[in-house]
Amino acid sequence: MSKRDYYEVLGVSKNASKDEVKKAYRKMAIKHHPDKNPGDHTAEEKFKEAAEAYEVLSDDNKRARYDQYGHAGVNGGSGGFGGGGMTMDDIFSQFGDIFGGHFGSAFGGFGGFGGGGRSSRRVNKGSDLRVKVKLNLSEIANGVEKKIKVNKYVGCKSCSGTGAANGSSYSTCSTCRGSGYVNRVTNTLLGQMQTTSPCPTCNGEGKMITDRCTSCSGEGVVRDAEVIAIKIPAGVAEGMQMSVSGKGNAARRGGINGDLLVLIEEEKDPNLTRDGNDLIYSLYLSFSEAALGAPVEIPTVEGKVKIKIEPGTQPGRVLRLRGKGLPDVNGYGRGDLLVSINVWVPKNLSKEEKVSLEKLGKSDNFTPAPDSTEKNFFERMRSFFD
Repeated sequence: MSKRDYYEVLGVSKNASKDEVKKAYRKMAIKHHPDKNPGDHTAEEKFKEAAEAYEVLSDDNKRARYDQYGHAGVNGGSGGFGGGGMTMDDIFSQFGDIFGGHFGSAFGGFGGFGGGGRSSRRVNKGSDLRVKVKLNLSEIANGVEKKIKVNKYVGCKSCSGTGAANGSSYSTCSTCRGSGYVNRVTNTLLGQMQTTSPCPTCNGEGKMITDRCTSCSGEGVVRDAEVIAIKIPAGVAEGMQMSVSGKGNAARRGGINGDLLVLIEEEKDPNLTRDGNDLIYSLYLSFSEAALGAPVEIPTVEGKVKIKIEPGTQPGRVLRLRGKGLPDVNGYGRGDLLVSINVWVPKNLSKEEKVSLEKLGKSDNFTPAPDSTEKNFFERMRSFFD
């Protein structure tokens, strides 16, 4: 099932400001919140869908990639980003703060979101990683799965990422009493002001480890290498960035993993030049091939194809091979292969060849046409592309 347009999901225009996006998400989240719609799976999916749309449109970089490449610009190979790949707790921990309070007093009447119904403890978030992947034209044309080795933080196997030694227990933080936050009251000229911040004792986790894991020193993560399979769709372009959800650095003590950002680099092809979804090939013909016509082979991303050069083909002519270019990354058809005709002129001629060419040059058939000047040549080329 294809995903809906993110702007359509939130009901905003493509020119919507960040504040408009935020307000639209808040409205959708309240409407479809699971505490307000218990047992309604449709509402829960819409809640996740809205969170996915907000996650992209509220981030300038992700929004720019989405506007340019659509879903392919922000979806990754191992499931991609999306509400479908996020748990409800992930959404609450990442986006709940836009409702005020710890995670939103606006949901207090729906079962205690931000109150007692759900934990308001701070959730650790792993950092994102960025890698570059080089692709040739064939891989770009067909899509490809790349396996890359990434050195990063991964969950500690000894403690399963908890940071606690086997058999160790957790104790409730005495400073915040398990809430993960502390309140401070300060006196100002306008009266008393209350501020809420993560507990400095437990770093907002609400609990303390009684016996730390020796392998990771209680952090729950260690440095290691991981081989990650990335599915890259057909039609990607140089500079495009994809996001593979959850494949960045692991978070401390079982939090939310960061994302792996994949930057596309395009290898230069020895024969074909890319122009958007079109490909350009410069074909060099001998004088006799251009004058008499000949079958020639043309390289494409799918292998070589044979075409027939018509007799009297002029240099500067462009042949169009429909559908032999690259596919559009959003599925909107396929580009063409443009074959630019050039005639190769030999630099060194034998005496006999010079005599033959001089005779040919005196023939009416070898007299240049009135429109064969350089100016008229470029005018013909311009009219072709127009």
